Amino acid sequence: MAIHQEIDIGASPDVVYAVLTRSDEFARMTGGRAADIARDEGGAISLFGGDIEGRNIELVPGRRIVQAWRSRAWPEGVYSIIRFELAPAGKNTRLVFDQAGHPEEASAMLEGGWHQMYWQPMNAMVSGS
Repeated sequence: MAIHQEIDIGASPDVVYAVLTRSDEFARMTGGRAADIARDEGGAISLFGGDIEGRNIELVPGRRIVQAWRSRAWPEGVYSIIRFELAPAGKNTRLVFDQAGHPEEASAMLEGGWHQMYWQPMNAMVSGS
């Protein structure tokens, strides 16, 4: 089971990258929910107050983020791989997102969750609304 989404974000790839990789920016995007994001490959991530955990696999500033990512609700040891590809689109960013390896029963929740928990608040934050 895989998820593929393509989204336009109203900010540069460097800004989008910062929101996804800086603990303070990510917490601001999520309304203050705790985030602890290591800035190095192999470093641990904890998002949404510990509801999501994982590790950075590949970090290419302004271009790509690949993480091993799991929900605390999933069976122990089950991780998916998520990939954010960032490309300039004028003054904006074309974000291509892929997720694979998640439990099949989580697919519908994840499909909507990325929009609700990431893309919509990110666009609202970077547009200043």
